Amino acid sequence: MTSALLDTTGVPAATDRPRRGWAVAGAVAGLTGIALFQFSPALTDVDRSLLADNAGYVAAMDGREAYLWVFQVLAVLAAGCLAVFAAGLRRRLAAREPAGGLLPDVAAAGLLLTAALLLVGGGVSTELYWDLLHLSETDPDTVAALAALYSTFPWVWAGAGLSAGAVAVAGLRRRSVSRWLAVFSLVMALLVLVTQAVPLQYLALAPTALWATVAGLAFALERRGLGN
Repeated sequence: MTSALLDTTGVPAATDRPRRGWAVAGAVAGLTGIALFQFSPALTDVDRSLLADNAGYVAAMDGREAYLWVFQVLAVLAAGCLAVFAAGLRRRLAAREPAGGLLPDVAAAGLLLTAALLLVGGGVSTELYWDLLHLSETDPDTVAALAALYSTFPWVWAGAGLSAGAVAVAGLRRRSVSRWLAVFSLVMALLVLVTQAVPLQYLALAPTALWATVAGLAFALERRGLGN
């Protein structure tokens, strides 16, 4: 039995080593989301009186193209890490939940929804970048509309709130995750629910980015006996 877990040098087989890369990806996604929350408003931080004047509004963003480039990179990084986190979280929950249960799939689906919306938001930032580089050749009304989408799509991380809720249920119902993480996930899921009940959907980024960071670190650092 023991020899089956060892190779010829006596070192534990690779399949016996904890796999935590997916959890680290979750933490990186969360930290990237926090960076987006702090960084992305820099592009559209202009005098609010200009919001009624698209030409003036767009002109005020002139010279800020670099923000869009960095934003695109951060959005793609977060999306990729969320996809990896989704796959790992599904495997982690499936190992502790009853066979055929929905919670692992729900947790993964929520993160994948968020990743998809991030890619859409990153695409908007790409178009906006080139428009700002050639302002004399663009329509201010179109650019202003793109700026509104840039300020909305990448912030709507409500799907990750679904994932937090699934983790909360898994932990509180069957102790599939630690109790403190289940309670924390429940609080974050409820905060996301509040942002979706009022016209503030983009604020979902704040609690879900925090949740992904904490949950990713928790899974990455958990004791071996709780699964990999």
